Amino acid sequence: MNKQKTLKAPFTLSGKGLHTGLDIQLTILPAPAGTGRVIRRVDLEGTPEIPALSEFVKGTERGTVLVKGEASVSTVEHAMAALYAKGVDNCFIEVNAPEFPILDGSARLYVEGIDSVGLEEQELPVEYYIVKHRQEVVSADGRSRIVLLPDSKFGVDVHVSFDSPVLSNQFASLEDLADFDQEIAACRTFVFVREVEMLLANNLIKGGDLDNALVIYDKAMEQADLDKLCDLMKVARRTDLSLGYINNAPIIFPNEPARHKLLDVLGDLALIGRPIRGRILAYCPGHKINNEMGAKIRKDIKLNEAQAPLYDPNATPILDVNRIRELLPHRYPFLMVDKIIEIGTDYIVGVKSVSGNEPFFQGHFPKEPVMPGVLQVEAMAQVGGLLVLHNIEDPEQYSTYFMKIDNVKFRQKVVPGDTLIFKLRLLGEIRRGVANMRGLAFVGEKLVCEAEFMAQVAKNK
Repeated sequence: MNKQKTLKAPFTLSGKGLHTGLDIQLTILPAPAGTGRVIRRVDLEGTPEIPALSEFVKGTERGTVLVKGEASVSTVEHAMAALYAKGVDNCFIEVNAPEFPILDGSARLYVEGIDSVGLEEQELPVEYYIVKHRQEVVSADGRSRIVLLPDSKFGVDVHVSFDSPVLSNQFASLEDLADFDQEIAACRTFVFVREVEMLLANNLIKGGDLDNALVIYDKAMEQADLDKLCDLMKVARRTDLSLGYINNAPIIFPNEPARHKLLDVLGDLALIGRPIRGRILAYCPGHKINNEMGAKIRKDIKLNEAQAPLYDPNATPILDVNRIRELLPHRYPFLMVDKIIEIGTDYIVGVKSVSGNEPFFQGHFPKEPVMPGVLQVEAMAQVGGLLVLHNIEDPEQYSTYFMKIDNVKFRQKVVPGDTLIFKLRLLGEIRRGVANMRGLAFVGEKLVCEAEFMAQVAKNK
């Protein structure tokens, strides 16, 4: 199980805002495990905080805007992409303006800043969002689409298409986040010359120039109109322009715009607050549809406090029923665990197949058999006992006795034919033979039962 990470030390970046044109200073600092990524507006009274989560997205016009209360901050996507790709789970981001600095229009300087201070592993495990079935969001006009597909690892494919002789169809792909630094981070945002006047009229891109964006000249204009645009952008007038990219620095990759769109997809979906395990397919993506998918995932996360563990019935168990009998004193009809399919340093996943032949069904609603809630808790406790025994030497010489059970909730009935998947996690270190755990029980993707346990480990042989 991967552990959460934060920065070893703070780092600071300075630059102008793309849309406001303000001189901005941004500092990214370490944060405790479980904090997530939190933005602080240090220029406002009380230093209000905005969690970098999809439910706080309130605008997507030429960038992603987060709002909480009276505080807002925009153009967060490049920083979020770098933090996501580099595995920074927890940090505070202090900024003295209503947007992040645009820097060179990419995520490169964020990556360099993270690399300059390094990462520190923390005590809590990373919680992934595991894509278990196909999910799709389509724009109202049908032109844009984001698809999530199940996969054993993370990957992104992006296709862009514009009505432009310079930038028509492009494709970009990222198969491993380890390649983000070299393949994606330095790819800059882009704008078409024909869009500039409209954007300026809408009070946007006041800080845009030929150094922080790819500027695409794809439709010939009269020189007088070009002069007017150059004056509006406060850049030197250009003459005899050929169609193509007219920014100061040359393009890095032939498909740099598509790679930047991939960067934006990562930055916007980073706002779900968890790394994704699955494949993302993005067709003509933009901040609006990226964040629609993010909102859909966040809703799923909030409705389902935890995702059910992945269960492959064909995989060889870590502990089969024979080994479980050696570790637990229970016998028929009270052994409630069939197998253990996963064990980490602080968590365990077990399986119980609920058969119509269970003896308790003879008396517990025989005409409408329902597994007693107390036996669901007992089964969960037995799985927890195996987790505790796994953490000590010579486990056969010990037994686990439960001292307290709290916060038990039953969310859905369990009936014959169901397969219960239990996941228990230690809430802290085992001290003086006492362990505190939290357990969740699932049938399919649905959480059916939850409880917290305190257990005592005692040597009995």
